[in-house]
Amino acid sequence: MTDYFDHKETRSQDERENDQLLRLQKCLSEAKEKAPYYREALVDIDPQKITSIKDLAALPVVRKSNLIEMQSSSSPFGGLGQVSTGEMARLFLSPGPIVEPQGIDGDIWRVARALHAVGLRKGGVAHNCFAYHFTPAGIMFDFAARTLDCAVFPGGVGQTESQVQAINRFQADTYMGTPDFLKIILEKADALETPISSIKRALVTGGPLFPDLRRYYEERDIYVRQCYATADVGLIAYESESLEGMILDEDVIVEIVRPGTGDLVAEGEVGEVIVTCFNPNYPLIRFATGDLSAFLPGQSSCGRTNRRIKGWMGRADQTTKVRGMFIHPEQIARIVEKHDEVIKARLEVSEKDGRDSMVLLCEITGNGDRESLREKLEETVRSECRLRGEIAYNEIGTLPNDGKVIDDIRPIANA
Repeated sequence: MTDYFDHKETRSQDERENDQLLRLQKCLSEAKEKAPYYREALVDIDPQKITSIKDLAALPVVRKSNLIEMQSSSSPFGGLGQVSTGEMARLFLSPGPIVEPQGIDGDIWRVARALHAVGLRKGGVAHNCFAYHFTPAGIMFDFAARTLDCAVFPGGVGQTESQVQAINRFQADTYMGTPDFLKIILEKADALETPISSIKRALVTGGPLFPDLRRYYEERDIYVRQCYATADVGLIAYESESLEGMILDEDVIVEIVRPGTGDLVAEGEVGEVIVTCFNPNYPLIRFATGDLSAFLPGQSSCGRTNRRIKGWMGRADQTTKVRGMFIHPEQIARIVEKHDEVIKARLEVSEKDGRDSMVLLCEITGNGDRESLREKLEETVRSECRLRGEIAYNEIGTLPNDGKVIDDIRPIANA
């Protein structure tokens, strides 16, 4: 598959960033004018003075972990909506609860790009095993297939035997759903002695596609690829035939920051995924997904020129409880900010003699008085965390590049 969904996938990075910058300026202007939250949060921001994508780093972060509180205090959209409830196209309520409106009646989630990359074309039949109720996943993938002029069977979740019957009845050629559910359907079909042979490709998300599971599908001649998408912002990245990481969607801006902050990490370093999307009536600007990933160098060999990430690498929200007190990544970030000598830090939480123990592992620069710095760091830890902790120095470059700022290694974490 060497054809592309549109010309955007092969444009130069300069052309891409210029286009995104114009869209960003317009998005910021409209958000300041129409969305109560952004009117206040961006009060000192002149959209026309945002002259590069890098300028985004000066804007505040909207954290997914804060949405529940935001939407509870300013119902239903937390001040992020640009129109009234009745002017939205569809309303969803995901676990949390978190409100996720569809601003207009169209493919705002942009999953069609990933579905095209997996090989679905006009006239195909897609079997959709994402739920259609409460959460947007079902309708998200439904719109994607319809954008490609394909028929969709709304299978939803469960009812395995009925799924087998529907796939065989309509000879569906494409599966859309979680990675493991297709295997369950195929095995049920085999057990019923009505094997499925029509499925040729699958676009999966919402769970891990383990190497053994990928091989299982390959052995059954099913071409399977993953996409990284969320209910809030839609498609973020997707796999292509080259299987060299995940290629960013053309209609979002992605940053990788140190967990708990809005500060960009060094190229290739693991951090939290921040997404800016331009969804009509419900834009999300510097939206912190809570997921970890890292940028990959260079471009994919498939010919698509956008940047790539490694894919989902875990959760950035590493909040833990120590001696009855919650410790958040933001607190560790503030400790680092207060000491110029500290390049990188990680709080290691362990158990010693039945008691919780904290050690702040630090990579430091310079040849200053280490003992004096240790005392200052201990005081900052007490001030920020309301707990005592030890300080340990690591050689520069020895702390793992895994995005963790809090590492809870206790056998059983405190409740």
